[in-house]
Amino acid sequence: MPLPLAVSASPRSIFLSRFKIFPSVSPRFHALHRFPSPLLRPRPSLTTFLLKPPSSLTLATRMPFSAAAAAAAATPAAATPNPDIAPAITMSKKKARRDSPEFILRRGLDMCSKNGDLPEALRLYDAARAAATPLSLHLFNVLLYLCSSPSAGPLGLDRGFEIYRQMGLDGVEPNEATFTSLARLAAAKEDPDLAFDLVKQMAAAGIPPKLRSFGPALFGFCKKGEVEKAHEVEAYMTETNVEPEETELAALLHANVQKDRGDDVYRLLHRLRTIVRRVSESTADMIESWFNTEAAEEVGVEKWDIKIVKKGIVEGGGGWHGQGWLGKGRWNVGRTQMDETGVCRRCGEKLVCIDIDPAETEDFANSLAKLASEREARADFTGFKDWLDHHGPFDAVLDAANIGLNNQKIFNFFQLNSVVNGMRQLSPSKKLPLIILHSHRLRSGPAGKPHNQRLLDSWRRAGVLYATPPGSNDDWYWLYAAVRCRSLLVTNDEMRDHLFELLGTSFFPRWKEKHQVRLTFSPNGLAFHMPPPYSVVIQESEGGRWHIPTVSGDEVETSRQWICSTRYAMAASSPPPQKETNNLSKLNY
Repeated sequence: MPLPLAVSASPRSIFLSRFKIFPSVSPRFHALHRFPSPLLRPRPSLTTFLLKPPSSLTLATRMPFSAAAAAAAATPAAATPNPDIAPAITMSKKKARRDSPEFILRRGLDMCSKNGDLPEALRLYDAARAAATPLSLHLFNVLLYLCSSPSAGPLGLDRGFEIYRQMGLDGVEPNEATFTSLARLAAAKEDPDLAFDLVKQMAAAGIPPKLRSFGPALFGFCKKGEVEKAHEVEAYMTETNVEPEETELAALLHANVQKDRGDDVYRLLHRLRTIVRRVSESTADMIESWFNTEAAEEVGVEKWDIKIVKKGIVEGGGGWHGQGWLGKGRWNVGRTQMDETGVCRRCGEKLVCIDIDPAETEDFANSLAKLASEREARADFTGFKDWLDHHGPFDAVLDAANIGLNNQKIFNFFQLNSVVNGMRQLSPSKKLPLIILHSHRLRSGPAGKPHNQRLLDSWRRAGVLYATPPGSNDDWYWLYAAVRCRSLLVTNDEMRDHLFELLGTSFFPRWKEKHQVRLTFSPNGLAFHMPPPYSVVIQESEGGRWHIPTVSGDEVETSRQWICSTRYAMAASSPPPQKETNNLSKLNY
């Protein structure tokens, strides 16, 4: 579209034409309508005169139009400030920022990132370079992210390193996202050595690497079968305090299984035990395939010192000894389930309940209180801690909101009361459990009914009801109370959201497993699913048997699937399965 003769081509117009973006309204239109003239204001209607007394009308309202215009022109601006000017100036600045080449480029690249459109992103980048438009760190990272995506292909590979070189020429300092995208580009070139070198450069520059930063190098070495280099990456992760997850450990495990490296398979199984605890189906299949290899048959010792093995079990807290593979010969491996007491239905081995160190519990309670105080009103949470010290301890803590709303559209106090009475009957001291409920549940809705008010009053008098204050997150309160009192926690909440991710510790899953009571409401009545009397974690017995839990099943609705692996020589001497007992009425602290 040709520009009017009276208006010269501005740099903005040149930039917009390169991007094939044209303003829908001309700048002259905005100039005319941005600051409305007082002469163009509508004259007052007859209704204005009828509804307002003459004294309330402004001078311009009571004067003829021509006289009002003359008065407005003669009055100094300072004497009668126009209230429309300041907002108009602010809006003008915002519009100028929105219409700037940098903003238009950012908007375009962000849309390309959302749609995964690398060709369009490169077209915008080339136009920006031609128009001498500077690029920020964010824009460079968007381009590198698109170039390093799996769908980018050779185009992204060629242009990605070129864009990074230009980034250096422009003096833009890289960050973790920059190095991670470059590492992915290196992995796409099938050069895990370069990807690993980039991670080291990142750390040398004082930029803490993340788990995603190591992936390109680690997976690249595993894919190429360079196991030693993959272990170097693993060691560097430990050095930089980056903990792998199941995906990374499974890649290392697969690489070592392929190379028949039995000792490293043993070590990685124990890393899975401490970090992951229970494995996915794909990892479970890989572990089963290992036990069926000739290398698994040959690895191990035929004679061992049982005293050293038992000492290792005691020092490790139970459930493993860490002395290496015990025995030799073929493995009898398959899927199994545990009975309610933790006895394997395949080999008869009884799993153990791994103790939690009381010092760990105390440290966890303190860290939980610190986090809660930072995210809740400090005075509110401190008041709750004092209240708990005065009224506690409790054998059980109830997440009352979760219970009262379970399979309900509105809060059900009858359902909550049935759980309260049920947990009281299961308690060794027959004490009522602590009921944590948000204050708004006590002021509105079903709480207003007389029979529910009587119920709430009885809990208040017994000192077992705590109402969390407005604006608070009651999750912090019931979790802290359960940890501090070392009591059971009654909730069907899986505790997987961002709040629990803040805890960032391997202790929480272990604590949750030993303390959470789940509920089932059915026409047959209320059922309590107590914590299992054994630990749902990879276990290695003193005789060399392995039991590996999978994520299939939950011990509530369906039985969990386990891998049972024992050498045939050991299977011949397996103890008989133990008699099942009902454990629902036993509290497990």
